[in-house]
Amino acid sequence: QVQLVESGGGLVQAGGSLRLSCAASGRTFSWYAMGWFRQAPGKEREFVASISRSANANTYYAESVKGRFTISRDNTKNTVYLQMISLKPEDTAVYYCAAGSTASLYQGDYDYWGQGTQVTVSP
Repeated sequence: QVQLVESGGGLVQAGGSLRLSCAASGRTFSWYAMGWFRQAPGKEREFVASISRSANANTYYAESVKGRFTISRDNTKNTVYLQMISLKPEDTAVYYCAAGSTASLYQGDYDYWGQGTQVTVSP
């Protein structure tokens, strides 16, 4: 089992920045690829970014966040981050981190999920 706890969400004005963190406990963090997903009100949960488990981690992004969001991980701290800049109102959502065997774009490929953290971007 892996337990995931997100933090760092909040209210920010458009154009602002936030850094989300996801702390993992349980099994060895470095065994898992990690992903960030988000769910806006009335919409389905969607892929945001993912990072492979390797030391030279490969990263993947949704087109809507490329150039604005950066995913990274610190295996010594069992933590994955999502740095978000130039935030837009349409980025408002609950953000979830997830752990799985591959840095997939698909929710079904992840085995463990956090409870989510709210990000609200005001106009």
